[in-house]
Amino acid sequence: MTAPNPVIPAPPADLPGTLGALRAAGHRHRSVKQELRDNLLARMRAGADRFPGIVGYDDTVLPEVERALLAGHDMVLLGERGQGKTRLIRSLVGLLDEWTPVIAGSVLNEHPLHPITPASRALVAEAGDDLPVGWLHRSMRYGEKLATPDTSVGDLIGDVDPIRLAQGRSLGDPETIHFGLVPRTNRGIFAVNELPDLAERIQVALLNVLEERDIQVRGYQLRLPLDLFLVASANPEDYTNRGRIITPLKDRFGAEVRTHYPVDLELELALIRQEADLVAEVPEHVLEVLARFARAVRESPSVDPRSGVSARFAIAAAETVAAAALRRAGLLAAADTPEGVRPEAPVARVGDAVSVTSTLRGKVEFESGEEGREVEILGHLLRTATAETFRARLAGLDLSGFTGLVAEGTVIETGELVSSAELLRQVGTVPGLAKALDRLGMGDAPTPEEAAAGVEFVLEGLHLTRRLGKDVTDSGRTRYGGRG
Repeated sequence: MTAPNPVIPAPPADLPGTLGALRAAGHRHRSVKQELRDNLLARMRAGADRFPGIVGYDDTVLPEVERALLAGHDMVLLGERGQGKTRLIRSLVGLLDEWTPVIAGSVLNEHPLHPITPASRALVAEAGDDLPVGWLHRSMRYGEKLATPDTSVGDLIGDVDPIRLAQGRSLGDPETIHFGLVPRTNRGIFAVNELPDLAERIQVALLNVLEERDIQVRGYQLRLPLDLFLVASANPEDYTNRGRIITPLKDRFGAEVRTHYPVDLELELALIRQEADLVAEVPEHVLEVLARFARAVRESPSVDPRSGVSARFAIAAAETVAAAALRRAGLLAAADTPEGVRPEAPVARVGDAVSVTSTLRGKVEFESGEEGREVEILGHLLRTATAETFRARLAGLDLSGFTGLVAEGTVIETGELVSSAELLRQVGTVPGLAKALDRLGMGDAPTPEEAAAGVEFVLEGLHLTRRLGKDVTDSGRTRYGGRG
């Protein structure tokens, strides 16, 4: 079992410590689904964020999830990889009560007002109002299992403990059972990721959990009314075409929700900004290039649409570009820096994005006829994304000052290890530069590194729109000049 938050806070001191105090406080027992419904409605009425950190689903997926929660339906999320299914499932934990009472020492997290095992019922009857009450944080009420072919019924449901049998207990005694992940998440949320990968004979074990809410171990039926919200994720290719979720199990899920990749560019950008852990500054126009690149890869006929292109692709691309900028700053700092000149700050440029075509090709499943052309295809799509961003950001702007620089045979050299100062020295004062930097969101006083990033983007855009020539040297430097 995993918990979204590994650091468990201590229960507040003012929570009731006995069953009698719990009753006196007016506490009432609610099922997990009632709890989720009540807390979701409370957040709706307060106008609070119901699913923090979930981007791009406000008008599509989340309304369907909310309807499933309000209806009390277990649900399955269908979508390609990297669509945030697991993130969405884990966010449901935030809709549980922060603290819930349990019978101290209960393996099944039984409620003091609603014990389900014979031992707990006997304990409540014996201790009465003096029964000690423990408190369970909501982060401990979530169980998760990645379905793999080697998953067993014992892992999910439980198995007979031979040591307890040897101690004299009978096979029909629930105390002889070592419970699996599902019953141990009683009074919580249990998630099965990639459900179609679970062997069909193991899927059968979940039938009673979903419908009758009891479990069967080794042919013995334990009438334990489990209180669970069960949610699963699946790839639609597995779910619909190969039919690897058995029909009776599909029928027992009350809701089927389809997820998707970000529907527009702004949502893709918002996702990158939220999730990417950037070690250097990445200007907005570079992030936009990467977002357009990810969308172009996703839509390319050379890429297998059944596998999808994860949102993690664009996130990893942004992190890789930031790392390239940090590497440049580190290497330039090792060179002799003239006195009075400050060290290079790490700011990403559009040229740094070239590195992602080789490092991230393993994240993309290509069609069978494209073997050996993966980097070439990704390179073409990256250039297309750069050109589209150039047109979107700088359309209608007079950039003749840049083309005029090379009209007389001047060559502007840039590249991975060309410093900002060196690049700006080559360009000098160019008419239209200030307006271009303003269009790129760099304001009136960009740093030299930001200005260099803007200049390189303009040069690359002019090349891609066939107004400048470009040549890459053996040393890896890029030279922009006239088209002749």
